[in-house]
Amino acid sequence: MPIYMDYHHFPGVTVEDVKKAHMADKRTQDKFGVKYHQFWVNQKAGTIFCLIEGPNPEACENVHREAHGDVACNIVEVEAGLVDMFMGKAHNVDHGIVYYKDGNIDTGFRFILIIDILAKTSLDFADEISRFKVPTFARNTVFNSIKKYKGTQVKNISDDSIIGVFNEAEAAYECVLGIQKLLSKKQNIEFRIGLAEGQPVTDSDGFFEDAIDFTKQLALMANSGELVLSKNFSKLIPERSYESMSTVKVVNESQQKFMESFFDYTEKNLSDETLNIANISQNMGVSRPQLYRKITALTGRSPVLFIRDIKMNKAMNLIKENKLSISEVAYQLGYSNPSYFTKKFKSKYGVSPSKILAV
Repeated sequence: MPIYMDYHHFPGVTVEDVKKAHMADKRTQDKFGVKYHQFWVNQKAGTIFCLIEGPNPEACENVHREAHGDVACNIVEVEAGLVDMFMGKAHNVDHGIVYYKDGNIDTGFRFILIIDILAKTSLDFADEISRFKVPTFARNTVFNSIKKYKGTQVKNISDDSIIGVFNEAEAAYECVLGIQKLLSKKQNIEFRIGLAEGQPVTDSDGFFEDAIDFTKQLALMANSGELVLSKNFSKLIPERSYESMSTVKVVNESQQKFMESFFDYTEKNLSDETLNIANISQNMGVSRPQLYRKITALTGRSPVLFIRDIKMNKAMNLIKENKLSISEVAYQLGYSNPSYFTKKFKSKYGVSPSKILAV
């Protein structure tokens, strides 16, 4: 049967409350052909995530409804393999509650690391595509670091970025510092890192989708060699470890909301040829000078250059998928002239998109 995870939000909930509800579910589940396996509870955040096996979401919800009336905010189907990658396999479970081996309750929240690595090239070597490929050592450096700090590498099906998942914030942070130190010594690569906390399911998104999308946005905001942290993540590590570092940047809550609005609008309108600073600022309700100041302060790039980088990052992923022609990629990103798109791509990456498509 399919596997599902649901999400409840009950401020003030206690472990005992959840235990009672879980036992009521167990007494009711057979009636609907459902099996409630285990759950993760965070008393501080008031969140509960239940792992369920059932014929369909409605049957799972009916168990909750009849057992105690506490219907989930959202329920999503998940792959068993992904549950193991993000949540781990060796669970200590007592009355349905998942605990770490040290006896502490597993809240279900995880810490997500995303790193984009790009091999640097130049127009002089544009015909040598092998120079453009990310060196194996760079990816292995990241893989080994994730493993060293007890993280899990998660398969990324949407692009070439590397995703690591950690149970502990400090382990994730120390892993990133190690990666920065090792990769910054190399002259032929660029890398950008995002690091944030996330919950398995939110009100509307699929399994860890919201957390991964947000962390990818942080990575896009980073300059080469830089780590961008969410404010919530930064609260979990000692300030002295990042406040004086030029290669670490923290995005506060107001900045986060601003950037979420910026990404939401631009990503929905990337194919619009008329996308520009004027209509972005109008949609976001800020003046053009304000937009310029905020984007430049957060990304180190002007809004025009930052939008170009977003488009080129999307273009690279589409080209590597090898499902669209160069012209089709150009049109999807709002370039009516494929030759102009090729010029911009080559200016950004030092190699023409056709060379990558041919690999």
